[in-house]
Amino acid sequence: MTRIELSSAAFNDHQAIPRRYSGEGEDVSPPVTWSAAPDGTAELVLFCEDPDAPGGTFLHWLVTGINPESLGVAEGETPVGAHSWPNDFGRTGWGGPMPPPGRGAHRYFFRLYAVSEPLPLHGRPTVDAVHRALKGRELASGTLVGTYQR
Repeated sequence: MTRIELSSAAFNDHQAIPRRYSGEGEDVSPPVTWSAAPDGTAELVLFCEDPDAPGGTFLHWLVTGINPESLGVAEGETPVGAHSWPNDFGRTGWGGPMPPPGRGAHRYFFRLYAVSEPLPLHGRPTVDAVHRALKGRELASGTLVGTYQR
C-alpha cells in the first residue's frame, strides 16, 4: 500500500497535542495536512482514535467523503463536501482528548486513508466498523500520532 505523509502544524509526530485542541481547552480540531492521494482514489477518510481509553478504542473524529484532490483540513474545519460523523462522545465532528486524570499520556492516532470507493457506513459507526469498512478498499494511508495527558 502506498504511504501518505500526514502532519500537523500544531504538533509533531509522537509529541503532545496542545491543550487548545483538547476537551479541556477550546476543543477545536487541529490542522492536518497530507501528501497527494494516488490515482483511482474515490474519497479520503480521516479519523482519530485513542486505543488507550479505559473502555476500549475511542473514536474522536471521523470524516468521510473528503475530495481526493484535497491536501489538508484547516483548524476547526470540516472539508467542503465531506461528511462528519458522530464521535464516541455522542457529538458530530471533533471531540478533543479528555483522558482520565492521573492515568498518564494517551496516544491519539490520526489516520488518513485513500479509498477506491466510498465506505458503506451508517448511523453511528464504531472504530471497529470503520476498520472493517476499509478492508479491501485502501489504496494508500498515513498516520500521525499525538499524545495527551491530564
